[in-house]
Amino acid sequence: MSPLLEIENLRVELTTRDGSAPVIDDLSFSLNAGETVSFVGESGCGKSMTALAILGLLPAGIGRVTRGSIKFNGEDLTKASDARMREIRGNEISMIFQEPMTSLNPVFTIGEQIAEVLREHRDMNAAQARSRAIELLDAVRIPNAKGRVDDYPHQMSGGQRQRVMIAIALACEPKILIADEPTTALDVTVQAQIFELMRDLGREFETSIILITHDMGAVAEMAERMLVMYAGRKVEAGPVDQVIDHPKHPYTKGLISCVPHLLAELTDERPPLAEIGGIVPGLAEFGRNQCLYAARCPLADDKCLQERPLPLAGKNGHEAACWHVEKVS
Repeated sequence: MSPLLEIENLRVELTTRDGSAPVIDDLSFSLNAGETVSFVGESGCGKSMTALAILGLLPAGIGRVTRGSIKFNGEDLTKASDARMREIRGNEISMIFQEPMTSLNPVFTIGEQIAEVLREHRDMNAAQARSRAIELLDAVRIPNAKGRVDDYPHQMSGGQRQRVMIAIALACEPKILIADEPTTALDVTVQAQIFELMRDLGREFETSIILITHDMGAVAEMAERMLVMYAGRKVEAGPVDQVIDHPKHPYTKGLISCVPHLLAELTDERPPLAEIGGIVPGLAEFGRNQCLYAARCPLADDKCLQERPLPLAGKNGHEAACWHVEKVS
């Protein structure tokens, strides 16, 4: 059975003051029907840019796909017209953006904003769209949906606004839902509720999910497979349990080590929280023929600085792009 979404050798470039830089560099991955795949990595590693490339929403005039393909149900979206992409966005592939207060229009009610998607893609009249909007608000567990449908975004809490964004994204029962840091700025209790809601609705609507997050706990709970990105490149990918329990790339191991753990026995002397030294390289360094993590890696040697490691597949498709896989434990 063919994957629902298949990306092969994707390269996305941005025009900067110093020339073109590959913000996505030779990325390949697939997403099967009903599957959840999580993208993990620090800010600036290319996770959100990958999502924008899939949706055809790269920054106008400065962002472009220069190589590779993005195949949705066999159709290469890199060759699709603007009109075709408008048909796909919101209807077959939807996205939940990071901050709902900047994504929701403050001068329209939440009901109107949900209804707009339904009128555009499902040819519903005003009454039908309003009725369906109330059903969707109820589905995302907003109490008194019938009474809240005429509220404006500022009248809702952060968690409720995020639920509205999920309702908008799922209004047309898309085949793929892209969730870009869907719990940013929410407290941990609401975060747990949002992830539970996404998981339940994904099953109900039979929707595949691409989850972009920094939260390793969410990855372990939500996803079947995960993909770790660094400086626009895929550095590790595979089944979630294998990658978390047995990371093969030093960067993945560092990310996992940075997750705080509750001690079985609380003591006055707790170990300091681990951190990865240094920062993600600037765009001018993206695309170099070397390991871009070498400057921060304790295992780096001359080979890492002179030659780019390519992902090598292992057991169950667990792959890592590192010259020193055998030293990562």
